[in-house]
Amino acid sequence: MQMPERFQDLPDYAFPRLRALLDAHAPGGPVLAMSIGEPRHPPPPFVAETLARHADEYGRYPPNEGTPGLRDAIAAWLRRRYGLSEERADPDRHVLPLNGTREGLFAACLALCPERKNGARPAVLMPNPFYQCYGAAALAAGAEPVYVPATPESGHLPDYAALPADLLARTAAVYVCSPANPQGAVASAEWWRALIDLAERHDFRIFADECYAEIHRGDPPPGALEAAQAAGADPERVLAFHSLSKRSNLPGLRSGFCAGGPKTIAAMLRLRAYGGAPLPLPAQHAAEAAWRDEAHVERNRALYRRKFDEADRILGDLPGYASPAAGFFLWLHVGDGEAAALELWRGEGVRALPGAYLSRPAPDWLGGGDPGAAWLRVALVAPEDETRRGLEAIRRRLGPMMARAAEKTGRENGR
Repeated sequence: MQMPERFQDLPDYAFPRLRALLDAHAPGGPVLAMSIGEPRHPPPPFVAETLARHADEYGRYPPNEGTPGLRDAIAAWLRRRYGLSEERADPDRHVLPLNGTREGLFAACLALCPERKNGARPAVLMPNPFYQCYGAAALAAGAEPVYVPATPESGHLPDYAALPADLLARTAAVYVCSPANPQGAVASAEWWRALIDLAERHDFRIFADECYAEIHRGDPPPGALEAAQAAGADPERVLAFHSLSKRSNLPGLRSGFCAGGPKTIAAMLRLRAYGGAPLPLPAQHAAEAAWRDEAHVERNRALYRRKFDEADRILGDLPGYASPAAGFFLWLHVGDGEAAALELWRGEGVRALPGAYLSRPAPDWLGGGDPGAAWLRVALVAPEDETRRGLEAIRRRLGPMMARAAEKTGRENGR
């Protein structure tokens, strides 16, 4: 039995594709996973203690809207981190705890995308490369997913303002990931403001995926809600998503939240009442403790900064290397991501993800080509000694490939 026709265009998910590419070949050294963004730093000790202290509450159904304590901790963090006013960060009106942000990123389209926009099938815009949940969410809502290239020429962020007016007229929502997965690009306050102005003119929503916002090397990345408040924009215009997975090294806790206008949150909550699953009560207590504590976040950020400094030292003179501003990925220009992943695996036992597994070929009117095909994503999530070994393997195996790719790009650009 096949999936519904509207899902036939979905590519296979990235990691089954990676297994199909690599697993028929023996690794060329001790296996090191640098392909998946699963944090491996230790979680804060108080999480296990909190879970144990509240273990008896696994015997109770959790509230659909989250506990008052968790909602209050999230709202307080939004006020501290982004300077939001109480009128835009009310724990009872503006936040919804999520069972992992993927739940919310998917459900947002179902809850908020209309069946028609200006008499036409709605469009949902997203960066390309992209988190594959975005495309599936658009299709589930009956919308057309439009994959907008996020390339070096656009600062690795999608240029939504350059799209045709007739497309923007039927756009219901846009996804933005900042800091970007996979490139590490950060949307500036000015970039957010311009997008919010565009959304106001064309009446669409912004789904701001900010799950990597707490892993940065310099100033904290500006947020979409922060920009909306500064612009005096409609609070319903922006829905932001955050997670403890990266910030607190708690991917297994499956705890995140979305924040936005009260009507938006009410629509998300209503849909969840029918098809969602709130976080178990012990996990909500643990999440509350994590959102109230910043010391462990600072320690985590320092570990990533040291690893990025190592990446700069080991790879910094290679053509095609760019030091990212935030997140925990390297986005390496290698010419052919699949060939590079295979070379790295067969030669060194290091697993990395071809960029094409996160992207889609662009139509001619968007420039053609596949914006991820020439790239390789490398996750710096392993302990420092393992990460150093992986970076040295990348230099040995992929340095010549990166040099050839840079030379080819230079010829094509007439340099």
